[in-house]
Amino acid sequence: MNSIIVFGAGGRAGRRVVAEALARGHRVTAVVRDPARHPDLGGTVVAGDVTDTDLVAKLAPGHDAAVHAAARLDVPAAEFFPAAARALTGGLVAADVPRLVAIGIGTTLETDGVPVHDAPDFPAAYRAFSLGHAAQIDVLRAAGERLDWVLLVPPPTLLDDAAAGTGRYRMGGGQVLPASDTLFAYADLAVAVVDEIDRPRHHRAVVAVGP
Repeated sequence: MNSIIVFGAGGRAGRRVVAEALARGHRVTAVVRDPARHPDLGGTVVAGDVTDTDLVAKLAPGHDAAVHAAARLDVPAAEFFPAAARALTGGLVAADVPRLVAIGIGTTLETDGVPVHDAPDFPAAYRAFSLGHAAQIDVLRAAGERLDWVLLVPPPTLLDDAAAGTGRYRMGGGQVLPASDTLFAYADLAVAVVDEIDRPRHHRAVVAVGP
């Protein structure tokens, strides 16, 4: 049994990760901004801010791994995602938590060596959000050797929030995976996340994951 702390546990990805980890018998601390808004969330639910290094360091001790599934739409992405990455890399090291599994966004992956968000036809309205996600990668890469991290990046499409999932997924590198006939389910993304805690296969790497 592992002990896992999930930041952003109230979101679509975070909730699935909590459920998957609990189903495997792990102990889960679910970090959300307002616990009162998540009465049905499993695990031990606590209030927290993923951009606060001291708070991460306070909440994380005693856990074997952390998951970063948090996002904020009311804060510019260029501020939020790097700030969260800095707080996590600093706070987890201070708390002696050795492993971080973070969830990225598919538009930061590359096609023919070019990030999806840099393609000429990419919608300008979504580019700033994608660039904010990309900025956290530099922060993760600058983290010291005491933190073993992986950034799992789903396809640059909508994910299926209703499907129960198949328990299967494909993985690659920093490139968009070959197209699939089905949408990737959040449930299967959660399986990939918890697998990287139970049986770490990727280290200090950006990894595409999809159906």
